[in-house]
Amino acid sequence: MANKGIIVPNDATFKYYFYFIQERMNIFWRKYNDADLLTKDPILQTYKFTNVYRACDRVSQYLIKNVIYQDLSRYTPEDILLRILVFKVFNKIETWEYLNGENEITTKTFNVEKLADSLTKRQQTKPIFSNAYMMAGSHAAYKGIPTKHQVWLQMIEDKFIIDKGLRTVLNARSMAEVYNQLREYPLIGDFLAYQYAIDFNYSPYLNFDEDSFVKAGVGAVRGIKKCFKSYGKTYEDAIRYTQDHFKAFQERYGFTAFRPLPGRAPKLIDLQNCFCETDKYLRARMPDLKVGNVRIKQHYKPSSERIEYSFPKQWSVTL
Repeated sequence: MANKGIIVPNDATFKYYFYFIQERMNIFWRKYNDADLLTKDPILQTYKFTNVYRACDRVSQYLIKNVIYQDLSRYTPEDILLRILVFKVFNKIETWEYLNGENEITTKTFNVEKLADSLTKRQQTKPIFSNAYMMAGSHAAYKGIPTKHQVWLQMIEDKFIIDKGLRTVLNARSMAEVYNQLREYPLIGDFLAYQYAIDFNYSPYLNFDEDSFVKAGVGAVRGIKKCFKSYGKTYEDAIRYTQDHFKAFQERYGFTAFRPLPGRAPKLIDLQNCFCETDKYLRARMPDLKVGNVRIKQHYKPSSERIEYSFPKQWSVTL
Protein backbone atom coordinates (compact mmCIF):
# COMPACT_ATOMS: atom_id res chain seq x y z
CA MET A 1 0.00 0.00 0.00
CA ALA A 2 1.36 3.40 -1.00
CA ASN A 3 2.00 5.68 1.93
CA LYS A 4 3.25 9.05 0.67
CA GLY A 5 0.65 11.38 2.17
CA ILE A 6 -1.99 10.61 -0.46
CA ILE A 7 -5.33 9.29 0.79
CA VAL A 8 -7.31 7.10 -1.60
CA PRO A 9 -10.41 5.24 -0.33
CA ASN A 10 -11.31 1.83 -1.67
CA ASP A 11 -14.98 2.25 -2.57
CA ALA A 12 -15.60 -1.51 -2.62
CA THR A 13 -14.84 -1.73 1.10
CA PHE A 14 -15.09 1.83 2.46
CA LYS A 15 -18.83 1.83 1.72
CA TYR A 16 -19.24 -0.88 4.37
CA TYR A 17 -17.73 1.46 6.94
CA PHE A 18 -20.62 3.88 6.40
CA TYR A 19 -23.10 1.05 6.12
CA PHE A 20 -21.91 -0.29 9.48
CA ILE A 21 -22.18 3.11 11.14
CA GLN A 22 -25.72 3.62 9.91
CA GLU A 23 -27.03 0.13 10.61
CA ARG A 24 -25.30 -0.23 13.98
CA MET A 25 -26.76 3.11 15.05
CA ASN A 26 -30.16 1.96 13.80
CA ILE A 27 -29.78 -1.07 16.06
CA PHE A 28 -29.00 1.25 18.97
CA TRP A 29 -32.15 3.31 18.43
CA ARG A 30 -34.34 0.23 17.82
CA LYS A 31 -33.08 -1.31 21.04
CA TYR A 32 -33.62 1.98 22.87
CA ASN A 33 -37.22 2.00 21.61
CA ASP A 34 -37.75 -1.70 22.51
CA ALA A 35 -38.24 -2.85 18.92
CA ASP A 36 -38.67 -6.59 18.38
CA LEU A 37 -36.45 -6.77 15.30
CA LEU A 38 -33.11 -5.00 15.68
CA THR A 39 -31.63 -5.76 12.24
CA LYS A 40 -32.08 -7.99 9.23
CA ASP A 41 -28.33 -8.18 8.67
CA PRO A 42 -27.29 -11.78 9.50
CA ILE A 43 -23.74 -10.72 10.40
CA LEU A 44 -24.91 -8.09 12.87
CA GLN A 45 -27.44 -10.56 14.23
CA THR A 46 -24.79 -13.21 14.83
CA TYR A 47 -21.72 -11.41 16.13
CA LYS A 48 -21.02 -8.85 18.83
CA PHE A 49 -20.20 -5.36 17.60
CA THR A 50 -19.68 -2.33 19.77
CA ASN A 51 -21.76 0.80 19.43
CA VAL A 52 -20.88 3.59 17.04
CA TYR A 53 -20.39 5.80 20.07
CA ARG A 54 -17.90 4.30 22.51
CA ALA A 55 -19.67 5.93 25.46
CA CYS A 56 -22.88 4.01 24.64
CA ASP A 57 -21.38 0.59 25.31
CA ARG A 58 -22.51 -1.11 28.50
CA VAL A 59 -19.13 -1.01 30.25
CA SER A 60 -18.57 2.66 29.42
CA GLN A 61 -22.06 3.47 30.65
CA TYR A 62 -21.33 1.72 33.92
CA LEU A 63 -18.05 3.61 34.22
CA ILE A 64 -19.73 6.97 33.67
CA LYS A 65 -22.70 6.39 35.97
CA ASN A 66 -21.37 4.15 38.73
CA VAL A 67 -17.64 4.77 38.90
CA ILE A 68 -17.31 8.45 38.03
CA TYR A 69 -20.52 10.32 38.80
CA GLN A 70 -22.08 8.23 41.54
CA ASP A 71 -21.10 9.81 44.89
CA LEU A 72 -18.76 12.16 43.05
CA SER A 73 -18.53 14.58 45.98
CA ARG A 74 -17.16 11.84 48.27
CA TYR A 75 -13.89 11.61 46.40
CA THR A 76 -10.99 13.85 45.46
CA PRO A 77 -10.14 14.35 41.77
CA GLU A 78 -7.17 11.99 42.24
CA ASP A 79 -9.49 9.39 43.76
CA ILE A 80 -11.83 9.58 40.77
CA LEU A 81 -9.00 9.08 38.29
CA LEU A 82 -7.65 6.19 40.38
CA ARG A 83 -11.07 4.55 40.45
CA ILE A 84 -11.40 4.98 36.68
CA LEU A 85 -8.00 3.41 36.16
CA VAL A 86 -8.60 0.41 38.42
CA PHE A 87 -12.00 -0.19 36.82
CA LYS A 88 -10.56 0.00 33.30
CA VAL A 89 -7.55 -2.22 33.96
CA PHE A 90 -9.97 -5.10 34.54
CA ASN A 91 -12.72 -3.60 32.36
CA LYS A 92 -15.24 -5.93 33.94
CA ILE A 93 -18.25 -4.72 35.92
CA GLU A 94 -18.39 -7.81 38.13
CA THR A 95 -14.73 -7.47 39.09
CA TRP A 96 -15.20 -3.82 40.04
CA GLU A 97 -18.27 -4.51 42.16
CA TYR A 98 -16.48 -7.34 43.93
CA LEU A 99 -13.28 -5.39 44.46
CA ASN A 100 -14.83 -2.06 45.45
CA GLY A 101 -17.35 -3.81 47.68
CA GLU A 102 -14.59 -5.29 49.80
CA ASN A 103 -12.11 -2.42 49.58
CA GLU A 104 -13.18 1.15 48.91
CA ILE A 105 -10.66 2.37 46.38
CA THR A 106 -9.05 5.74 47.13
CA THR A 107 -5.50 7.05 47.07
CA LYS A 108 -5.34 6.87 50.88
CA THR A 109 -6.77 3.36 51.24
CA PHE A 110 -5.10 1.74 48.21
CA ASN A 111 -3.39 -1.42 49.47
CA VAL A 112 -1.76 -3.58 46.81
CA GLU A 113 -1.45 -6.70 48.96
CA LYS A 114 -5.03 -6.58 50.17
CA LEU A 115 -6.45 -5.89 46.73
CA ALA A 116 -4.30 -8.59 45.14
CA ASP A 117 -5.38 -11.14 47.75
CA SER A 118 -9.03 -10.33 47.06
CA LEU A 119 -8.54 -10.81 43.34
CA THR A 120 -6.58 -14.03 43.80
CA LYS A 121 -9.57 -15.47 45.67
CA ARG A 122 -11.97 -14.18 43.04
CA GLN A 123 -9.90 -15.66 40.23
CA GLN A 124 -10.35 -19.17 41.61
CA THR A 125 -14.00 -19.17 40.53
CA LYS A 126 -14.50 -16.19 38.19
CA PRO A 127 -12.51 -14.44 35.45
CA ILE A 128 -11.31 -11.06 36.66
CA PHE A 129 -10.16 -9.51 33.37
CA SER A 130 -12.42 -8.69 30.46
CA ASN A 131 -11.76 -10.47 27.18
CA ALA A 132 -12.48 -7.28 25.23
CA TYR A 133 -8.77 -6.74 24.64
CA MET A 134 -5.48 -8.25 25.68
CA MET A 135 -3.74 -6.89 28.78
CA ALA A 136 0.00 -6.99 29.31
CA GLY A 137 1.47 -8.17 32.60
CA SER A 138 3.54 -11.33 32.79
CA HIS A 139 5.69 -12.29 35.76
CA ALA A 140 8.64 -10.59 34.08
CA ALA A 141 6.78 -7.44 33.10
CA TYR A 142 7.18 -5.49 36.30
CA LYS A 143 9.39 -6.18 39.32
CA GLY A 144 9.18 -9.95 38.86
CA ILE A 145 5.69 -10.07 40.40
CA PRO A 146 4.10 -13.50 39.80
CA THR A 147 0.47 -12.57 39.02
CA LYS A 148 -0.88 -10.25 36.34
CA HIS A 149 -3.37 -8.50 38.57
CA GLN A 150 -0.73 -7.77 41.21
CA VAL A 151 1.62 -6.48 38.50
CA TRP A 152 -0.99 -3.92 37.49
CA LEU A 153 -1.89 -2.95 41.05
CA GLN A 154 1.77 -2.46 41.99
CA MET A 155 2.42 -0.35 38.90
CA ILE A 156 -0.60 1.81 39.71
CA GLU A 157 0.62 2.40 43.25
CA ASP A 158 4.19 3.15 42.16
CA LYS A 159 3.52 5.38 39.18
CA PHE A 160 0.13 6.93 39.77
CA ILE A 161 0.03 7.31 43.56
CA ILE A 162 3.60 7.45 44.89
CA ASP A 163 5.07 9.20 41.83
CA LYS A 164 1.95 11.41 41.59
CA GLY A 165 0.95 10.37 38.08
CA LEU A 166 -2.68 11.13 38.89
CA ARG A 167 -1.78 14.73 39.67
CA THR A 168 0.26 14.94 36.46
CA VAL A 169 -2.78 13.85 34.45
CA LEU A 170 -4.96 16.41 36.20
CA ASN A 171 -2.45 19.14 35.35
CA ALA A 172 -2.23 18.17 31.67
CA ARG A 173 -3.05 20.86 29.14
CA SER A 174 -4.24 18.59 26.31
CA MET A 175 -5.41 15.07 25.60
CA ALA A 176 -2.18 14.47 23.70
CA GLU A 177 -0.28 15.38 26.86
CA VAL A 178 -2.35 12.90 28.89
CA TYR A 179 -1.68 10.21 26.27
CA ASN A 180 2.05 10.90 26.20
CA GLN A 181 2.26 10.79 29.99
CA LEU A 182 0.41 7.46 30.19
CA ARG A 183 2.55 6.05 27.40
CA GLU A 184 5.65 6.46 29.58
CA TYR A 185 4.38 4.04 32.23
CA PRO A 186 5.13 0.29 32.28
CA LEU A 187 2.49 -2.03 30.78
CA ILE A 188 0.61 0.83 29.07
CA GLY A 189 1.13 0.77 25.32
CA ASP A 190 -0.29 2.96 22.57
CA PHE A 191 -3.77 1.45 22.63
CA LEU A 192 -4.34 1.52 26.38
CA ALA A 193 -2.83 4.99 26.75
CA TYR A 194 -5.41 6.36 24.32
CA GLN A 195 -8.28 4.40 25.86
CA TYR A 196 -7.39 5.54 29.38
CA ALA A 197 -7.03 9.15 28.23
CA ILE A 198 -10.58 8.99 26.86
CA ASP A 199 -11.84 7.38 30.08
CA PHE A 200 -10.21 10.05 32.24
CA ASN A 201 -11.78 12.67 29.98
CA TYR A 202 -15.27 11.42 30.90
CA SER A 203 -14.67 12.82 34.38
CA PRO A 204 -15.51 16.45 35.23
CA TYR A 205 -11.83 17.13 35.91
CA LEU A 206 -10.66 16.84 32.31
CA ASN A 207 -12.58 18.42 29.50
CA PHE A 208 -10.55 18.11 26.31
CA ASP A 209 -12.17 17.99 22.90
CA GLU A 210 -12.26 14.37 21.74
CA ASP A 211 -11.45 15.67 18.26
CA SER A 212 -8.14 17.09 19.47
CA PHE A 213 -6.26 13.77 19.45
CA VAL A 214 -6.62 10.24 18.10
CA LYS A 215 -4.49 7.09 18.07
CA ALA A 216 -5.35 4.14 15.85
CA GLY A 217 -5.48 0.81 17.62
CA VAL A 218 -4.47 -2.51 16.05
CA GLY A 219 -8.02 -3.34 15.01
CA ALA A 220 -8.56 0.11 13.52
CA VAL A 221 -5.34 -0.25 11.55
CA ARG A 222 -6.67 -3.45 10.01
CA GLY A 223 -9.91 -1.69 9.11
CA ILE A 224 -8.06 1.27 7.59
CA LYS A 225 -5.91 -1.06 5.49
CA LYS A 226 -9.07 -2.70 4.17
CA CYS A 227 -10.90 0.58 3.50
CA PHE A 228 -8.11 2.58 1.84
CA LYS A 229 -5.85 2.01 -1.12
CA SER A 230 -3.58 4.66 0.37
CA TYR A 231 -4.16 6.05 3.84
CA GLY A 232 -1.78 9.02 4.11
CA LYS A 233 1.38 9.40 6.17
CA THR A 234 -0.20 7.88 9.30
CA TYR A 235 -3.26 5.80 10.09
CA GLU A 236 -4.57 8.75 12.07
CA ASP A 237 -4.59 10.77 8.83
CA ALA A 238 -7.19 8.35 7.47
CA ILE A 239 -9.38 8.76 10.55
CA ARG A 240 -9.29 12.55 10.33
CA TYR A 241 -9.92 12.36 6.58
CA THR A 242 -13.00 10.26 7.27
CA GLN A 243 -14.30 12.83 9.75
CA ASP A 244 -13.62 15.73 7.40
CA HIS A 245 -15.50 14.04 4.54
CA PHE A 246 -18.09 12.17 6.59
CA LYS A 247 -21.24 13.65 5.02
CA ALA A 248 -19.80 13.53 1.52
CA PHE A 249 -19.14 9.79 1.79
CA GLN A 250 -22.55 9.16 3.35
CA GLU A 251 -24.07 10.75 0.26
CA ARG A 252 -21.64 9.02 -2.08
CA TYR A 253 -22.52 5.57 -0.78
CA GLY A 254 -26.20 6.24 -0.07
CA PHE A 255 -26.16 6.00 3.73
CA THR A 256 -27.69 9.33 4.68
CA ALA A 257 -30.22 7.98 7.21
CA PHE A 258 -27.68 7.93 10.03
CA ARG A 259 -29.19 9.32 13.22
CA PRO A 260 -26.52 10.54 15.67
CA LEU A 261 -26.77 11.19 19.37
CA PRO A 262 -28.59 14.50 19.92
CA GLY A 263 -26.20 17.34 19.18
CA ARG A 264 -23.11 15.14 19.00
CA ALA A 265 -21.62 13.92 15.74
CA PRO A 266 -19.22 10.96 16.06
CA LYS A 267 -15.83 12.06 17.39
CA LEU A 268 -12.41 10.78 16.39
CA ILE A 269 -12.50 8.08 19.10
CA ASP A 270 -15.81 6.81 17.69
CA LEU A 271 -14.59 6.83 14.09
CA GLN A 272 -11.41 5.03 15.18
CA ASN A 273 -13.54 2.44 16.93
CA CYS A 274 -15.75 1.97 13.86
CA PHE A 275 -12.72 1.10 11.73
CA CYS A 276 -12.03 -1.73 14.16
CA GLU A 277 -15.65 -2.89 13.94
CA THR A 278 -15.66 -2.59 10.15
CA ASP A 279 -12.60 -4.81 10.06
CA LYS A 280 -14.61 -7.42 12.00
CA TYR A 281 -17.67 -6.95 9.79
CA LEU A 282 -15.64 -7.41 6.61
CA ARG A 283 -14.18 -10.66 7.91
CA ALA A 284 -17.66 -12.11 7.49
CA ARG A 285 -18.86 -10.02 4.54
CA MET A 286 -15.66 -10.38 2.48
CA PRO A 287 -13.75 -13.35 3.94
CA ASP A 288 -11.22 -13.39 1.10
CA LEU A 289 -10.02 -9.95 2.17
CA LYS A 290 -7.48 -11.15 4.71
CA VAL A 291 -5.71 -8.54 6.81
CA GLY A 292 -4.67 -9.95 10.17
CA ASN A 293 -7.35 -11.89 12.03
CA VAL A 294 -9.88 -13.85 9.99
CA ARG A 295 -12.30 -15.00 12.71
CA ILE A 296 -14.79 -12.98 14.75
CA LYS A 297 -14.43 -14.26 18.30
CA GLN A 298 -17.50 -12.96 20.13
CA HIS A 299 -21.10 -13.83 19.29
CA TYR A 300 -23.98 -11.54 20.10
CA LYS A 301 -25.84 -12.41 23.29
CA PRO A 302 -28.86 -10.22 23.99
CA SER A 303 -29.13 -8.74 27.47
CA SER A 304 -32.41 -8.33 29.29
CA GLU A 305 -30.97 -5.49 31.37
CA ARG A 306 -32.04 -2.15 29.93
CA ILE A 307 -29.50 0.67 29.95
CA GLU A 308 -30.61 4.07 31.18
CA TYR A 309 -28.16 6.18 29.24
CA SER A 310 -26.08 8.85 30.90
CA PHE A 311 -23.23 10.84 29.44
CA PRO A 312 -20.43 13.04 30.79
CA LYS A 313 -21.97 16.23 32.16
CA GLN A 314 -19.87 18.44 29.91
CA TRP A 315 -21.39 16.87 26.81
CA SER A 316 -24.94 18.11 27.54
CA VAL A 317 -26.34 15.00 25.79
CA THR A 318 -29.62 13.51 26.98
CA LEU A 319 -31.85 10.88 25.38
